[in-house]
Amino acid sequence: MKFIHTADIHWGMAPDSDKPWSKERAQAIKDSFQEVIRQAKERDVDFLFVSGDLFHRQPLARDLKEINYLFSTIPSVRVILIAGNHDRIRSSSAVLSFSWCPNVTYFTGEDLDSVYFEELNTEIFGFSYHTSEIREDRLSQIQLPPGNRIRILLAHGGDSLHLPFNRAGLASLPFDYIALGHIHKPELVVEGKAAFSGSLEPLDKTELGQHGFYYGEINSLTHRVSVLEFVPAAKCQYISLAVSVTPATTNSELAASISQEIGRRGPQHIYRFLIRGMRDPDITFDLDVLSSRFRIVEIVDDSEPQYDFSALFAEHPSDMIGFFIQALQKDDMNPVEKKALYYGINALLRTTDERSPV
Repeated sequence: MKFIHTADIHWGMAPDSDKPWSKERAQAIKDSFQEVIRQAKERDVDFLFVSGDLFHRQPLARDLKEINYLFSTIPSVRVILIAGNHDRIRSSSAVLSFSWCPNVTYFTGEDLDSVYFEELNTEIFGFSYHTSEIREDRLSQIQLPPGNRIRILLAHGGDSLHLPFNRAGLASLPFDYIALGHIHKPELVVEGKAAFSGSLEPLDKTELGQHGFYYGEINSLTHRVSVLEFVPAAKCQYISLAVSVTPATTNSELAASISQEIGRRGPQHIYRFLIRGMRDPDITFDLDVLSSRFRIVEIVDDSEPQYDFSALFAEHPSDMIGFFIQALQKDDMNPVEKKALYYGINALLRTTDERSPV
């Protein structure tokens, strides 16, 4: 038996909504899901599991029609769906009255349900969210009678507010594979038994690394997972990089270094840069021009001006600069105290410069 396991597509979301590339990211979510459909057909899988949050919010009828069309293009693939916390089932949900194509099974109930496919001797279990949170561990309570069927569970959760569960305890549950959703980072939780597929596309700057789906195979005789392969499918990645500077680093040099790094890794990705090290106190890094040329979601300047506080104190022993250094400088300053000292000294020095005679 062959399957694809995906989750957290968040169809309808526009990541980085305040950025110029947001519409492209919204389309990338749809394109990547279409790639999953294509892969399901190409790999001739028996099942496509979608473990919650297919939609970013309550889907409208037009959204359901778009998705249903895609499912209709793979009629030989049995599509199994559950709703997560984002696309949870409500009394007014359009999904409750929607007519899916024959190969689709949607577990819309909030209690555990199952469907049996006799031709594959496989029973699929799942339940959907009807509230924004499920705070109890419902998985550890699942008990099933002995049987000779392949058993698969679809579940959405994994944190304290959304179906918390004991990860180690998943190994003892009466299922041959547990297809998990909600956690956006792909992760093999129990070897050959349970996995988070992660979000199909990275959805914000914290979701680093590759994103995609799992392809798996289960032996029909042993009921064991014989293949479980993570397949990258995302159109881009969020990449976080640190750039070191020295007192000799200029704005142009730093911009060139960042541009070179983006060129090496690929301009299609989205970047977050952390600037660290010591800089010339007279330099203020201005990288707005880079943000207009590349997909840079954030630049954090953690560099520190290289002040010689001993020399400054010797030069200003009895004025405000000297008093400020004496009051704030100490050996074990935390980052906030350091910034207060640097910003204060910088402001005092600029004030002194402005008052100096021309």
